[in-house]
Amino acid sequence: MNNKHISLQHNYGSKTFKYGRRSYIMGVLNVTPDSFSDGGRFHSPDAAVEHALAMFGEGADIIDIGGESTRPGSERISAGTELTRVIPVIEKILEHKADAVLSIDTYKSQVADEALRRGALIVNDISALRYDEQMPGVIQRHNATVILMHMKGDPQTMQDAPSYTDVTAEVYSFLNDRAAFAEQNNIKQIIVDPGIGFGKRVQDNLELLRSLNKLNGMGHPVLVGASRKSFIGKILDVDIDLRLDGSIAAAVIGIMNGASIVRVHDIAATKRAVTIADAIMTGSNYQKAETGFR
Repeated sequence: MNNKHISLQHNYGSKTFKYGRRSYIMGVLNVTPDSFSDGGRFHSPDAAVEHALAMFGEGADIIDIGGESTRPGSERISAGTELTRVIPVIEKILEHKADAVLSIDTYKSQVADEALRRGALIVNDISALRYDEQMPGVIQRHNATVILMHMKGDPQTMQDAPSYTDVTAEVYSFLNDRAAFAEQNNIKQIIVDPGIGFGKRVQDNLELLRSLNKLNGMGHPVLVGASRKSFIGKILDVDIDLRLDGSIAAAVIGIMNGASIVRVHDIAATKRAVTIADAIMTGSNYQKAETGFR
């Protein structure tokens, strides 16, 4: 297992994330009626903003805001519909918390451009800059960070009998190529995501989590999003609402095997688990622990 995160830093407005000092938590905020886990719960701007602020209060470092479901079999929506869902939420969060680090979960350049104009700092593109040729220019122009994710197929087809000869090698090669493409387009801050659950079988997800440290060879922080995913439900034979334990286990294993960021739904419980994992791996917070850290 990896005993050290990749060592580099990213700047997000007034904040600096020093990867290697500790792990970072990205909270999931779906402002959609049909996302696989919490679709419809935070569809109204007020409910979404309240939940985002609560997640920051529980220890989230980033909030990832999505206006279009990318669950298996989901249908695409227009940029206009997506914008009406996400822009009011971005604006209202920043009214309450001006230094919030916000990510926009979109593959559409029009949505990314407007979100970045309103104060988002990261574009989480499940297509890894493949679906919209204008996206690299938008990210470069705003000096934003990009998250590049591996996905076989698209959300409509990705779970139609996916197969790999060597899933880790294929994911590494894809992400390495996409990171090189981003760099060629003068994008300075890049995060890579193996795409747990996106065109993967149960065994593929498990293998990626086991061999995650290999992805650090690209020199970019690795993000893992395993929270509440179906492979956890299949292994434990439980519905979405009973996947917290499995999600925390996947997050901790991900961190121990090289992830710098975990994308999760349950912030408080994950934060506690990640704090212990970091303390074991790097010694962080051990002095607080010895003096009664709670």
